[in-house]
Amino acid sequence: MSGPSDHADRGSSALDALATAVLGEGGAILRWSREAARLLGYEAAEVLERPVRELIEDRAAPGRARLRHRNGGTVDVTYRVLRPADSAELLVVAAPTRRLEEQELGASLLRALLSQDGMGVAVHGPDLAVLHANGSPMMSGIPHGGEPVDDSAVEASLRQVLDSGKPLVGAVRRMRSPGARLRERTLGMSALPLTDEDGRPTGVAALYTEAAEQQPARHHLDLLRGAATRIGASLDVTRTAQQLAEAVAPGLGDLGIVDLAEAVLDGDEPPRLVGGGDLHVLSVASSTGEWPAHIGPGQPLPPLPDHPTLRAIQNGETVVMTRAEAVAALGDPRLAADMLPASFHSMMISPLYARGLVLGGLQVWRITDPTPFTGEDVDLVTEVASRGALAIDNARRYTREHRAAAALQQSLLPRATTDTPAAETAGTYRPAGGGAEIGGDWFDAIPLPSLRLALVVGDVAGHGLHAAARMGRLRAAIHTLADLELDPGELLTRLDALVRRLAAEAPPQDQDTLTATCLYAVYDPVSRQCSVASAGHPAPVVVRPDGTEQELTVRPGPPLGVGGLPFEITTVTVEPGSLLALYTKGLVDAGAPGLDTGLRRLTDALTAYASSGAPLDEAGRSVLTGIGEPPGREDTALLLARTRAVPSEHTASWIFPADPTIVGRAREEAADRLAAWGLDDLAFTTELVVSELITNAVRYAGGPVELRLIREDVLICEVTDPSNTQPRLRRARTTDEGGRGLFLVAQLTSRWGCRYGGTGKTIWTEQPLTTAAPWMAGLV
Repeated sequence: MSGPSDHADRGSSALDALATAVLGEGGAILRWSREAARLLGYEAAEVLERPVRELIEDRAAPGRARLRHRNGGTVDVTYRVLRPADSAELLVVAAPTRRLEEQELGASLLRALLSQDGMGVAVHGPDLAVLHANGSPMMSGIPHGGEPVDDSAVEASLRQVLDSGKPLVGAVRRMRSPGARLRERTLGMSALPLTDEDGRPTGVAALYTEAAEQQPARHHLDLLRGAATRIGASLDVTRTAQQLAEAVAPGLGDLGIVDLAEAVLDGDEPPRLVGGGDLHVLSVASSTGEWPAHIGPGQPLPPLPDHPTLRAIQNGETVVMTRAEAVAALGDPRLAADMLPASFHSMMISPLYARGLVLGGLQVWRITDPTPFTGEDVDLVTEVASRGALAIDNARRYTREHRAAAALQQSLLPRATTDTPAAETAGTYRPAGGGAEIGGDWFDAIPLPSLRLALVVGDVAGHGLHAAARMGRLRAAIHTLADLELDPGELLTRLDALVRRLAAEAPPQDQDTLTATCLYAVYDPVSRQCSVASAGHPAPVVVRPDGTEQELTVRPGPPLGVGGLPFEITTVTVEPGSLLALYTKGLVDAGAPGLDTGLRRLTDALTAYASSGAPLDEAGRSVLTGIGEPPGREDTALLLARTRAVPSEHTASWIFPADPTIVGRAREEAADRLAAWGLDDLAFTTELVVSELITNAVRYAGGPVELRLIREDVLICEVTDPSNTQPRLRRARTTDEGGRGLFLVAQLTSRWGCRYGGTGKTIWTEQPLTTAAPWMAGLV
């Protein structure tokens, strides 16, 4: 019957179920232990003074009997009868037979396992400390005496078995070899959870077997897989070379060295035959801390003697040499002392050969491990070197392309800082990916006539040379259109037409990518107004002198290249001393979960630096650094402008009717103003300019006519009339009565031009304040 048997077997061990009874004459029960009561279910009061034979069902064999349980079942026990000296009483000791058999079987199994030399056995406690391990060679290096396991992979496997209660069978683990601590070996591992009778975990038993047949192949496969995963993840030559060196040390040797031709580091192709003198040690991976005494990372290799081994490497062969062979190949003992580690057993050199070029070499050295390299090792290193060479060549080609794109980008961007009467500006550009991805973001500050300043920021779709080239074309077009003095909306309209024309001329697969966003703003330091238009670009931010900030409300039009919609102009008054920030979208995307958060971070950073009074170029770099890297492949551009204003006493304006008689009055007003400004030396030429421009306006355009003088770093003279007729400069013939006005103006001034407004045009001229007019140069 199962119930009594299960009841009798409860307990954590056989000792817990050891029942005792004392018998008197005739087998009467005199004493009855608690364990006996638990074993058979009878309390002491029920059995005392009763003969023991009433509890015996039968005797199965000497020393074994089946006893009756109080519930009607039987319990198979093994017993011993002891007679104390000088006593008529008997001591009977009994325990469940099945429990004793299990314990004996477990002890026999444990003795068999612990005596095996070809199998490692370790018993771990609940904290995974090693409680016991057998004397198998595989267990050498495993700590004993309650010390923890010092191999992270093995410890993780044991922890998983202990926590889950599920066994681990047939796993393969790589463990450090005790003979050469940084060399590894492959062992088969199985682990079983240990529990008490109530199922509570008490530890883990681990068994290790030598995977002798699978070890080299599996180790090579793991190393090759690791190399394929690690090498080529970067497009940086130095980092790729370091990954290649780490792929073979300590996996295959104690020291891995990668040397490359100097030209490869710059992105160029190496010479046809590489050797000492043009090779530089680029990366070293050492598991022992040893490498050649006088040749470290970044140092060139000395010229190598002509030797069959060197020629074999140059021809693409992998060579293996012992220490004696390496010294003989170098020929010079001093050269050998410089190039070879103090002690090593063997070395292997595989050329880094890719696309018909030998880029350098991969060296693998065994210093603590005396095992010679095998043919399988040579094949493995050749394969790893081939993959590494291809990755390094890809990085070299990328370096060359990136360098060209960066040079093009830098040549196309304007000066980082400008200083004009309208504003002090500083622009900052940051490529994506920490400098890895050149894109099409740009900024510009274009001085315009009458002291105005155009501020531009834009973003061309795409990356690389094509994006940089398209950016350069757009920037040149904006400069040309800015010289026409178009308002921001009209300028973006013409720029949109240019982008659509470029897209139409591009191959069909590239037409959809020829788009851009752009923000164009014109600041006038005389009126202190800023006019802004946007083609799908974020609005600028203004930080006022009092520290308050504002994002300008600009209604953006479509990106350039879409067409069909107008670009609206927003005009705002900007106080002098304000900080005006134009930026590309990548800046507010950097390190922020949303555009609003990114914009908030930008305005906070701008406010902090505006109050600090830091130089603009320093503020721009600090803002980019503080905001962080943009996600993905977004480059960023930031243009900061600290606005200025022309004092009101430096300007003067008059409005005259369309009457020829007012020409003289206009000359007198101009001369008086110049005298008040202390510019009497410019009075003669200015009177001639005013006379010619107002005469033409009265004669051909009608009135009213406005004259304005502006004094700053140059003297500006403007005449505004209601006509939209384009003035033209021409050389009059001898018999012509007129046509010489603009010709004279051009000779009297440093430059002149014309711009159009909503109801007419303005002809402007500039004269330097410190030098004579060009036509007077020969008279001075």
